Amino acid sequence: MAFAKNKKRTPTQSRPLIASFVIIGGFIILLLSLVLSILYGAAEVDLPTIWDSLTQYDSNETAHQIIRNLRLPRGLAAALIGAALAVSGAIMQGMTRNALASPSIMGVTAGASFMVAVAMAITPHVSSLGMMVWAFAGAGLGAGIVFGVGSISKSGLTPVKLALAGTAVTSMLSALSSGIAIHFNIAKDMSFWYAGGVASVQWIHVQLLAPIVMMGLIIALLLSKSIIVLNLGEDVAKGLGQQTVLLKIIAIMVVLLLTGAAVAVAGTIGFIGLVIPHITRFLVGVNYQWIIPAAAVLGALLLVLADTASRMVNPPFETPVGTMTALVGVPFFLYLARREGREL
Repeated sequence: MAFAKNKKRTPTQSRPLIASFVIIGGFIILLLSLVLSILYGAAEVDLPTIWDSLTQYDSNETAHQIIRNLRLPRGLAAALIGAALAVSGAIMQGMTRNALASPSIMGVTAGASFMVAVAMAITPHVSSLGMMVWAFAGAGLGAGIVFGVGSISKSGLTPVKLALAGTAVTSMLSALSSGIAIHFNIAKDMSFWYAGGVASVQWIHVQLLAPIVMMGLIIALLLSKSIIVLNLGEDVAKGLGQQTVLLKIIAIMVVLLLTGAAVAVAGTIGFIGLVIPHITRFLVGVNYQWIIPAAAVLGALLLVLADTASRMVNPPFETPVGTMTALVGVPFFLYLARREGREL
């Protein structure tokens, strides 16, 4: 896998005090956001009802059922998926030294969605775990095609070329997914994956998602020191004795694990993996030992808030959460593409 030699960047100083504040403060705000996520929806509930549903659950109470079986797993899934996508983006940007890298732009998300469409077409009764396996395979397929196409150029994978390759492959895989959906009459089922959201999440999804995301985050933290060195340049990393090929393989596997699980549960939710790593680096500096946990907290917070907002835009109907994240992500992507284009 060949990567372009980007211009040397002067890293900003790490800010451990600010990073600690971002992680702790962000986590507290995340907990409050989860409460808001449970409060707001088509059916009105209040704080005492939420407390009673958690401490004195009554299966005969409709409000208790809504909180325990619908809104609580939905909020937890949104937090896990937001963390997974944000950390995936941080790893991809650190590994490739590419400011435009993210799961949604690099074909990872589109590849996972494509294989989900294939799974629905040939195995319509596939289990939630089986769907995740298909999504993992698709994430690897999408990333492999993007990096393969981008590596054809003699000058290597510059940020703009990688983004263009990702956009082209994403469009191709999305078109194939649409063709499969129409041919096999599963367009209605696939519309969920295109829009992205956590409205239909159940506890079984959270139970499958939580250990995968936790494992991915732990491995990402273990890789953080190596990513710091790799971010200084591949030649520097090799000179310091780092096994760069092995590191990239492990890092890519973590990205595929996190993104595949997220897409299998929530569909295509874009731009969290692009926006959050940049905001995190701006706040805490370039030390990936701080970036990884801070990005996880901020990514979780963003998606929980986006999901809550999606219910408040046009009640009692819901706006796809992917639309909410795109409202933030698209302008940010255009700004980054313009900035990176000037630097090449």
